[in-house]
Amino acid sequence: MTVSILLFLPIVAALVVLLLKNEVAKYAALAFAVAELIVAGIFLSRFVPDASNQFGVIAPWIPKAGIYFIAGIDGISMIMVLLTTLLVPLIILSTYKHQYKNASAFYALILFMQAGLLVVFTALDGFLFYVGWEAALIPIYFICALWGGENRIRITIKFFIYTFAGSLCMLVGIIYLYMQTPSRTYDIHDFYNLTLTAHQQGWLFWAFFLAFAIKMPMFPFHTWQPDTYTEAPSAGTMMLSGIMLKMGIYGVIRWLIPIVPLGVAQFGLMAIILSVAGIVYASVIAFKQNDGKRLVAYSSIAHVGLMAAALFAFVRPDGYFVWTLQGLQGALIQMLNHGINIVGLFFLWDIISRRLNTREIDQLGGIAKVAPKFAIAFLIIVLGTIALPLTNGFVGEFLLMNAVFQYNIWFAAIAGLTMIFGAVYMLRMYKTVMHGETNALTITFTDIEGSEMLVLTIICILIIVIGVYPQPILHLSEAAVDNLIHLVNNKIK
Repeated sequence: MTVSILLFLPIVAALVVLLLKNEVAKYAALAFAVAELIVAGIFLSRFVPDASNQFGVIAPWIPKAGIYFIAGIDGISMIMVLLTTLLVPLIILSTYKHQYKNASAFYALILFMQAGLLVVFTALDGFLFYVGWEAALIPIYFICALWGGENRIRITIKFFIYTFAGSLCMLVGIIYLYMQTPSRTYDIHDFYNLTLTAHQQGWLFWAFFLAFAIKMPMFPFHTWQPDTYTEAPSAGTMMLSGIMLKMGIYGVIRWLIPIVPLGVAQFGLMAIILSVAGIVYASVIAFKQNDGKRLVAYSSIAHVGLMAAALFAFVRPDGYFVWTLQGLQGALIQMLNHGINIVGLFFLWDIISRRLNTREIDQLGGIAKVAPKFAIAFLIIVLGTIALPLTNGFVGEFLLMNAVFQYNIWFAAIAGLTMIFGAVYMLRMYKTVMHGETNALTITFTDIEGSEMLVLTIICILIIVIGVYPQPILHLSEAAVDNLIHLVNNKIK
C-alpha cells in the first residue's frame, strides 16, 4: 500500500463528481472525502513513528530530465495528511445548507484541491512539490472567481498574481538546486546533501522565502489575504485558511531551512522581525474590525506570525545557531490546531451570515438566548483559538512562545502581549454577538441542527481532546523532527 492511493483517489473522485447532478454530487463528494479520511486512517494505523519515509512510491516520470514521482510519509507529513483529510469532509459537510449553481463543478474543484495539497505534503521530489503547489492554486482560483462575492474577480486576480509570482521565484530556486546536484535530480535528499556556499544559500533563501511568505501569508506579503478570505465562498475560505496557508509553513520546515540553513542564519532575524511585526499589526487591525469574517482573517495572520517566528528562532547556546525542538514541534501541532479552530470560526460566521444576512458585529447580540447550542460551540472554539489551557491551542502556543523566548525575551514579550490582545478582541466579539439583549434581527436566529450540529460537535471534541491529551500527535512527529533538526544543526556547525 503506497501513498499513491492517497494522492490519486481525490482526482478520481473529482472526475466522478464532475459527471453527477448537483444534489447527487454533494453527497458523492462527502462520501469520497470520508473514504479518503479512512485511507489516511489506515496509513496512520500502519505508521511507525520513526524518522523514515514510509508508504513510499518511486516511479519514473520524465527520467531524461531527472524528474521522478517520489512521495512518502514521515511523522511531519503524517500530521499534514491528517489535517487535510480530516478538514475536507468537514468543509464539504459545512456547505450542505448552501445551494450552489453548478454544484458538481464546485465540489469537484474542492477534491482536486485536496489532491494538490496532499501532493505538496508528501512530495520528496522538488519538481513534484512544485506541481502540487501550483495544482492546489488553480482550483481555489476558480472557486473564488465563480462562487465568491461581488468583488471576487478583482480580489481573485490579486490573489493569483501574488501567489503565482512567489511560485516562480521558488521554481527558479528549485531549478538552480537541480543544476547543483551531481546526478541532476530533484530528489529532496540530494538537495539536503548539497554543499552550498553562504552566498548561494543567501539568495536561495529569498527564492524560497518569498513563495512561502506569500502563501502563509507573512507581513508585509499578507495584503491579498483579508480581501480574499472575505470575498471567497465560505468553503473556499475554509480551504484557504484551514489547509492551504499551511503549505507555506510546511515549505519552510521541509524545504527552506534544511536546504539553506546558512541563508536562514543570515536572514532569520529579518524573518522574525517581520513575523512579530505581523502579529502586532494584525492584532491592532483586528481590534477595529466590525465584519466578523475579516476579524477572523486578521486573527489568522497573527497566529501564523507566531508560528513563523518560532521556526526562524535559531538560538546560539555555544556560539553557533541551533534549530530548536520546541519551535518545530510547536509549529507542527499548531498547524493542526489552527486548521481546526479557524475552520470552526469561519463556519460559525457562515451560519450567522446565512441566517441573518449580515456579518456586522454591532448589529448582533443576544444570540445565546435563542440558540444555546450554537453559543456553547462558539465559546469552545473561541477558547481554543485564544489558547486557554486544556484546549488545543494552548500546547502549540506554549511551545512556540518557548522557542521565541529562548531566542529573545523582548520578541517573546511583544508576541505575548499581542496574544493577550487576541484574547481581548475574540472575547469581546463573543460577548457582543452572543450576550446582551436580542434585537429585531437576532430574535429570528434559530439554533444549530443536522449537518451544522455534526460539524461543530466534531470540531469542539477535537479542541478538547487534543488540548487534554496532545501527546499522541507530538509522538507522531518526534522522531522525524529530531532527525531534521540533527541534519540542519550539523550543516550549520
